[in-house]
Amino acid sequence: MNITILRFDNIDSTNTEAANQARQGADEGLCVIASQQTAGRGRHGRTWVSEKGSGLYFSIVLRPKIETQFLPLITLMTGIAVYDTLKEFGVEPDIKWVNDILVRERKISGILAETVETATGLAVVVGIGINLTSRNFPDEIADIATSIESESMMMGPRALDPLAVETKLVAFIGYWYEILLGENGRSEIIQNWRQRSSYFSGKSVRVTLPTGTIEGTTDGLEKNGALRVKTPNGSVTIVQAGDVEKLRSQ
Repeated sequence: MNITILRFDNIDSTNTEAANQARQGADEGLCVIASQQTAGRGRHGRTWVSEKGSGLYFSIVLRPKIETQFLPLITLMTGIAVYDTLKEFGVEPDIKWVNDILVRERKISGILAETVETATGLAVVVGIGINLTSRNFPDEIADIATSIESESMMMGPRALDPLAVETKLVAFIGYWYEILLGENGRSEIIQNWRQRSSYFSGKSVRVTLPTGTIEGTTDGLEKNGALRVKTPNGSVTIVQAGDVEKLRSQ
């Protein structure tokens, strides 16, 4: 995959710009990176806090040649890439299904994958936000979010180079994307996600679905990346989309 980077000092949303570029024919591998977003967003239209210089705000255009039913694996693949990137900077992350990267149950990164219809076929725009520093966190997220700077300082002072984070992230996305598209790629992504996530199985969770809320214990993933949740009565619910929250021990 050839990487082309478009940089912005300030932009409304890197995902919006990447989607527009995809519609105009941008090749796979186009990355939109900004120092600040004025309308950064997460899943379900939520706002992603994107203060200037506080995070890596990044979107990439992909044109995957995989069956539509397996497109959700792109989010899992991206989670693996972000996890491996954070490990390079002394962070001990965890992946919460489906699109959050946590450290000590605090959010350090989020992923938003969106499909885009283009003249040359379906594209997937994958947006990634990684908190680089906690210094500009607004009060409402200060207790539930963290950053590379905060976590790596626990291992001693170290300078954080945003470009180094970006470079590692691009490399890991390229690496895991090629694996996803290769022979046995789907099962390899599931297996590697399992190795990096405490949410794969045995985690007591509450899942908010469009139809209501369920509680149970995670019980692995389906072949397309959907989450299996075993409820107290022994039945298994397959969660294709929903918000997962860890239940606190009683």
